[in-house]
Amino acid sequence: MTLLDATTAYGPIAFDPYDYAFQEDPYPTYARLRAEDPLHHNPVHDFWVLTRHADIQQAVRTEGTYSNSMGVSIDKSAWGPDAHRIMSFLGMDPPRQTRLRSLVSKGFTPRRVTELGPRIEQLTALYLDECLERGEVDWIADFAGKLPMDVISEMMGVPEEDRAEIRRQADLVVHREEGVYDVPEAGAVASLFLIDYYQKMVETRRVRAQDDLTSALIAADVDGDRLTDEEIIAFLFLMVVAGNETTTKLLGHALFHLTRHPEQEAAVFANPEGGHDGVSPWIEETLRYDTSSQMLARYLLEDVEIEGSRAPAGSKLLLVLGSANRDERVFTRPEVFDIHRDKDEVAQLLSFGGGRHFCLGANLARLEARIALAELVRKVRRVEVDHANSRRVHSVNVRGYASVPVRMEAR
Repeated sequence: MTLLDATTAYGPIAFDPYDYAFQEDPYPTYARLRAEDPLHHNPVHDFWVLTRHADIQQAVRTEGTYSNSMGVSIDKSAWGPDAHRIMSFLGMDPPRQTRLRSLVSKGFTPRRVTELGPRIEQLTALYLDECLERGEVDWIADFAGKLPMDVISEMMGVPEEDRAEIRRQADLVVHREEGVYDVPEAGAVASLFLIDYYQKMVETRRVRAQDDLTSALIAADVDGDRLTDEEIIAFLFLMVVAGNETTTKLLGHALFHLTRHPEQEAAVFANPEGGHDGVSPWIEETLRYDTSSQMLARYLLEDVEIEGSRAPAGSKLLLVLGSANRDERVFTRPEVFDIHRDKDEVAQLLSFGGGRHFCLGANLARLEARIALAELVRKVRRVEVDHANSRRVHSVNVRGYASVPVRMEAR
């Protein structure tokens, strides 16, 4: 570890979300913070950290204390009153957040998500068949990275020939360089690329509407109030970075962790025609055990005090969702991956946040994962993951794999 933050009876606790070693396995640090320092202060970067489930659950449901007005990222260039320009309503509080989410929901409807089902099935079959034909593939590059990007892009109206480049740029936005405590230059350039791309797409749709989300957002109307171009572009940016990246990481984690537990893997793959029955618990446990969205920032409008520690109003604070989902006060043997976990426990996961900022794309992420993994179970007889040579993404907020080498055989 590179940063000594707090000293307890058991020695110093190092919490540096930019540190590559920490990113490889943050969970032992989370466990110590929950036990020893539940409201933790990082003096070097001057932010506070909440790690217990109860505290985080209260925070996402409490109005008027934990503000989104400065954004959800601790990166210096992303934190501030203009965060909404790239984070959409994630960088707002009510009433601005209420208005924007209401307008966006006019275009991003449950029906639009449900109607994507058949196309998700087609894309899943296409990419999975290609993987099976080759036998040895990279689960991320050849499947898990392609599917969510295609789904989001089709929904938005991005042409097929542009999708690989859009995904490459989105990957650059979340990547962090070791020793650099901000968005690296490549990430800043990628953000500008995506904003410019979506600006041109919105301009095109204003001239000629199509049957896609971009056109639906342009047409969205609540009592005469409509979205500006800037608001639409920010939401599209949020979708491609948050919606695409987190679902890719979910699919990567699902296969990686299940295949480390042969008995559970055998149970899931035992019933290929009833894949959905075994897949849903697999998805939910993956979301709990190693969630894609590890931490979200908040700006404190009031003092917060927990067990003698006080974070003053005006502070930057991190809600560590990845820690909440491993809290031993809520989950039995939380460090164990268990697809048979009690449903009452699974219902307590905080992977998609909570309250008024509960993830708008949660249903889409679950739909994509259910279809993709059920088809995997139906078509694949055997899958071997090269765990030792799998390579993680380096990011502050997002946790997942950049590469997962696999060998698979068709049934």
